[in-house]
Amino acid sequence: MSAQHRIVVLGAGYAGLAAARRFARKAPDATVTVVDARTHFVERVRLHQRFAGQQTRAWDLRELLEPKRIRFVHGRVSEIDADRSLLRFDGREPLAYDTLVYALGSIADDAGVPGVAEHAYSVATPESVARVPADGPIVVVGAGSTGIEVAAELAESRSGTRVVLISTEEPGAWLSPRAQAHIRRVLERLGVRIHTDSKVIEVTADTVRLADGTSIDSAATVWTAGFAVPQLAARAGLAVDAHGRMHTDASLRSLSHPNVYAAGDSAVVAGPGDRELRMACATALPTGTYVAEVITARLRGREPGELKFRYHFQCLSLGRSDGVIQFLHADDTPGRTVLTGRTASRFKEAIVRFAAAGAGAK
Repeated sequence: MSAQHRIVVLGAGYAGLAAARRFARKAPDATVTVVDARTHFVERVRLHQRFAGQQTRAWDLRELLEPKRIRFVHGRVSEIDADRSLLRFDGREPLAYDTLVYALGSIADDAGVPGVAEHAYSVATPESVARVPADGPIVVVGAGSTGIEVAAELAESRSGTRVVLISTEEPGAWLSPRAQAHIRRVLERLGVRIHTDSKVIEVTADTVRLADGTSIDSAATVWTAGFAVPQLAARAGLAVDAHGRMHTDASLRSLSHPNVYAAGDSAVVAGPGDRELRMACATALPTGTYVAEVITARLRGREPGELKFRYHFQCLSLGRSDGVIQFLHADDTPGRTVLTGRTASRFKEAIVRFAAAGAGAK
């Protein structure tokens, strides 16, 4: 392996840090640099706790990486010059790479709904998490994992505050009937008012308007109805899908630029049953680790093995003492086994800590 080979990991979330951690072990003769616009790693899967006012830990990226002989560059990349293999920044010199790992993760998606960008809160990134007003009703839009967890956390921590959950589907609709029933039962016990079959068409400073003409008063609206990805790869001319996620082959290599790989939310990754792997921490960690294995193998003149991956369960917290653990079939569809209550809460806490350790944050 050439000592001059320059590996740059763009993004220091779960996928990027998992890749960097594996490079530190498997590619000691390469120079490895991690680039991120943040100075700290924050557990994204705890952002709903932060949003509800709880204290969660943050790790200094330089302190995490430099003891492993990994250089950290704090900066926001403005352009990927894929033809010249350069990352360009505003206000600093470009950074050259021989191999790039694209692991920028995801951001909130406002779905083009008027008023969301101006008036709604988000828990998609650490920067977007802000304290909601102390008084008045809170409306959470979207009953996916994030919306459910945010609604439960707010209702539990703000007794007496009216929390409304709005969705086109039943909360946890992708899970088994037993899991859905438990989610609804806990949300209702916590006092959350659930509106299903409801589509939001506008958000104002103090109102959420629905397609049926209903208006719901809101001192704070939290938008959790989907995720998007940064458009850096698309602007660089890399092969991406309609959403800007990088198209990859079976080894997570870019279909258009062979010295670029992708992992985590920003990659299109084929999974079992011809289903794309979903955006999740459970996807980011193994794909980040696998990308590092692939690159290391190829630098040594070997072809890597295939990505062997399947989901085993999905975890949702419902406040600090309840939750749902849905066990899954190999194709990511729900199985019969479901854990609930305090057992599920403890199970999820263990998984969250394991995920942080997988990214090298201990």
